[in-house]
Amino acid sequence: MSSSTKLLRRLVAGSLLGALLAAGVQAAELPEPVARLMQSSGIPPEAAGIVVIRGDATLVAHNAQLSMQPASTMKLFTAMTALELLGPVFRGRTEFRSSAEVVNGVLQGDLILRGGADADFNEDALSHMLEALRNQGIRKIKGDIVVDRLLFQPSRPDAGQPPFDEYPWAYYNVIPNAALLNTNLLKVELRSTGDKLSLVMMPELDKVGIRSEMKLSDAPCAAWENGWRSPDYTRKGERIEVVLHGSFPKDCVKSTSINVLDSQDYLARLLLAEWRKQGGSLSGEVREAILPNAATPAPIAPLTRLLAEHVSRTLPEVLRDTNKQSDNTLARTIFLSLGSLETDPALGSRPLAADGAQASTAMRAETTIRAWLQQHNIDGNGLVLDNGSGLSRTERATPAQLAGVLQAGLKSLWMPEFLASLPIAATDGTLRRRLTDSPAAQRARLKTGSLKGVIAIAGYVQDANKQACIVVAILNDEHVANGAGRAVLDALVDWVARSGN
Repeated sequence: MSSSTKLLRRLVAGSLLGALLAAGVQAAELPEPVARLMQSSGIPPEAAGIVVIRGDATLVAHNAQLSMQPASTMKLFTAMTALELLGPVFRGRTEFRSSAEVVNGVLQGDLILRGGADADFNEDALSHMLEALRNQGIRKIKGDIVVDRLLFQPSRPDAGQPPFDEYPWAYYNVIPNAALLNTNLLKVELRSTGDKLSLVMMPELDKVGIRSEMKLSDAPCAAWENGWRSPDYTRKGERIEVVLHGSFPKDCVKSTSINVLDSQDYLARLLLAEWRKQGGSLSGEVREAILPNAATPAPIAPLTRLLAEHVSRTLPEVLRDTNKQSDNTLARTIFLSLGSLETDPALGSRPLAADGAQASTAMRAETTIRAWLQQHNIDGNGLVLDNGSGLSRTERATPAQLAGVLQAGLKSLWMPEFLASLPIAATDGTLRRRLTDSPAAQRARLKTGSLKGVIAIAGYVQDANKQACIVVAILNDEHVANGAGRAVLDALVDWVARSGN
């Protein structure tokens, strides 16, 4: 066992935290550097929720039970529950299945692409799966290719959802489904020479092109995003054309990734392009599987046989990307996996909504997380779950609840995997450029979170005696903008790292 693991093992959940936080006791005044920065930035004390615990002592409990917008620290609820319930060897899976026979190189029926919350399902994975079909002698598919996203209900969580913000095309806004391919992203390279702008789009999609309505400007290349406007697309028959808007600097080369196409269009057209590239043909179409009755799941017929598959990395590996880079799409995929791959033990089957219909996958995920909290004696009052990523204006959590999750993480069998997912101060992830001149550098592992008017941290910080402390801090106030809130949180972490002498 490593020295850092031994140190963290020394921090165990005790009755003192529950007693202090349940009573709402102010264990101590806010640290002077924190209070001073909050005052100078105009952040009122009632906008802050802070908990600091060292061993069995609660050093700070300020608004510990205040239900607040946690931003991406919400991912800790999803991550810890998933590790304990799905386990460290859990993997998502994508499959090609069929009940049809192969005769003279022709699959005599439908090919089913079955989505299984595979976080690593990308263009290369799809290409290898299609190669596996070719290696089995399949040259033509006589029926349709049926995309089965039914693991999640609704199967298209993104359908009809209003944009979260003014950047619906951005990667962090991608809403997953059970068969999300390539994170639905198009990589676009923009190259301007003189008065000409050329575009290259990857990957290649069947009957999908790109054009620009951008004007060239004299702006510096480094400021190219200032002229960017939301892209969209047009349809002409079977063809789709992605359209870029805004302005772009002259004599500039940049690349970006955009989420603009409907995910069924994206998957179908990439699949067709890859299949035809490998010499395959399709008699039918690429279509989505639907439930014959929304209240009754319709699993793949048991007579189907597996033709090809791709499995994702293990859950701890995916969690490292999720938490270190604060990846909303991965967090939402894991959250929905909790609702799709776990049954309610009390019911022995899928729980029902209030109206008697089958509960949505997100509702089932919430039930699963709340049950896990109850098992660990963490009060769920004030917790509001939406998508498990924190990219939400409805999600709420208390600092006490986050501290409880962190305490449970230290006692978990999978504590090393949980710790390994958290950004390290001044080293990697969302903390790589923070706390570089603090003794907390390389000695703090913290999940960060930020939204407009919200900034938060939650994790572990070693003090001057190398004793691990749990640190949770959330600020909900418009004055956290322009780095003011980040400075307050960094001052708290620095204070903890210097304390204990």
